[in-house]
Amino acid sequence: MKAEELRKKSDGDLDQELEALYKEQFGLRMQKSVGQLARPDRVGKVRREIAQIKTLMNERRRAG
Repeated sequence: MKAEELRKKSDGDLDQELEALYKEQFGLRMQKSVGQLARPDRVGKVRREIAQIKTLMNERRRAG
């Protein structure tokens, strides 16, 4: 997801998106441990999206 799309979302939507990404990240870790990871590139993308959302949330908290 692009940063512009994330900035348009409300705080509640970002929280939901973050929770869904954490669940997906957990599932990917479990798949990797069992050796059934179909898309290894997705692990990095999920981590990047989590970081983008957390950064945006911190920016909003500091702004006011």
